[in-house]
Amino acid sequence: MSEKNMEEFLIHQNETVKGLYQSVLTNHWMAATTGEQKWSEQHEKALNTYYSHFASKDLMDQVCYFRSRQALEYKQQRQLDDIYRKTVKNQLSPETLAKTVELEKEISQTFTSFRPNIKGKEITNNEINDILKSSRDLFQRKEAWLASKQISKKIEAQVLLLVHKRNEDARALGYENFYQMSMETQELDINNVFQILEDLKEQSDAPFEKLKQEIDEELAKKWGISAGEIRPWHYTDPFFQEAPAIQGIDIDQYFKGKNVVEMVNQTFHAMGLDIEDVLKRSDLYPREHKNPFGFCSDINREGDVRILVNLDESLFWCTALLHELGHAVYFKNIDRQLPFILRFHSHTLTTEAIALFFGRMSKMDSWQERFLDLQPNQLEELRLFANKMLQRQMLVSARWIITFSSFEREMYENPNQNLNQLWWKLVQDIQFMHPPEETHFPDWAAKMHFSLAPASYQDYLLGELTASQLHCFIEKNISKELFTEEVGSYLIREFIRPGASLHWNEKIKQATGEYLNPRYFIKQFF
Repeated sequence: MSEKNMEEFLIHQNETVKGLYQSVLTNHWMAATTGEQKWSEQHEKALNTYYSHFASKDLMDQVCYFRSRQALEYKQQRQLDDIYRKTVKNQLSPETLAKTVELEKEISQTFTSFRPNIKGKEITNNEINDILKSSRDLFQRKEAWLASKQISKKIEAQVLLLVHKRNEDARALGYENFYQMSMETQELDINNVFQILEDLKEQSDAPFEKLKQEIDEELAKKWGISAGEIRPWHYTDPFFQEAPAIQGIDIDQYFKGKNVVEMVNQTFHAMGLDIEDVLKRSDLYPREHKNPFGFCSDINREGDVRILVNLDESLFWCTALLHELGHAVYFKNIDRQLPFILRFHSHTLTTEAIALFFGRMSKMDSWQERFLDLQPNQLEELRLFANKMLQRQMLVSARWIITFSSFEREMYENPNQNLNQLWWKLVQDIQFMHPPEETHFPDWAAKMHFSLAPASYQDYLLGELTASQLHCFIEKNISKELFTEEVGSYLIREFIRPGASLHWNEKIKQATGEYLNPRYFIKQFF
């Protein structure tokens, strides 16, 4: 192996990755905004080319050689570590990787094509969700909930085959299992992460028990049963990951007739954050063939940042717009003098933290009072419900993610155990939810993320915890009022600008004075 100058090597890698990455993002944007098959095919081709670059054995050897040097500048170390993490996951043979991809495609196709069945009639997942949100027929609710799990029996064997295959691939690369490999290649210390989750569970046990009892009593009164009879189908989604709406309030009514884009633009402007250039490049409203969801894309890491949303006059889409523009502010304000590889988030949780920080605002009375343009009596009515609803959603969501993450880790550590028994034990211990009298299906397998978005769910909760830690630090040290230029300047200077040049937890410590601590989440909401 011929030795290259390390700086020349890094310059070459930055230029190579830049070209490959931009092609992936450009084709993805076109596929999402047009719905045309040709762009999806070009995106898949660009993505395969991108990953192929990191499959090079020569590249792996070169990176390992340079990483073994004792005297490395910190930014050099960060770049080499980033390349190494991407490379180590791609060192399997093309044939081995192709088998895993094929299993994933089969599962994806099953989720896409499967239709639950109630009394011989096929229904969609959206129809199931509508029943759980609005039906007052308890028998129909139970039928719908059970139908939501039907896919799990059909897909369980495929998912377990994929889990074993991923574990086999990970062991071939020197890891104990796929979950451990995923955490390490994300710069997540598995013991540290689960200590944080365990601390959060312990600190939130008492407030969650009280809140859960409150929710169950409300539902019991609504359904005319006792709180002890509440079962999974009495909630508003199949996994109790969303807090049921508080009875007697329709928050969407306060957004009717409002210019959501202007309200959100004013929010960022008040904090000294210019997003108008992002809005001009973005795709904001629904139309046929367009991706129905929302995301932010940093096309070239040189300022071409855009978002895709499907706006209407609702709390949901106002929150989504704030959230996606939070991502945009993050990517737009990373120091462009950094090498391309470091001109990115240090971890998904750090950009999620900023997006969540802004997304929460639509549910805060301070934001509603300043930007929603309501009458005093409307504000007073809304204030009674909005803060409580945000509190409920935060805690219900947190306990759901702890349940999901705990199960996922144990599944990869021992996929041969009785997984449905494990699932309902965790649901009872963490979500305080009674199981059905009989478990007809491997209920856990109905959640698509276990098979198609592995080892990623924890990022959302870590992002929520980070957002709360930033919020509490700001209130104590920067400004009692969120909507000031001082707050925007602080976020850019201390948290956003360093990009991936800092480890995610070092970034949190730089911005708040300490590593990630779940107590600020509890402090903010309980």
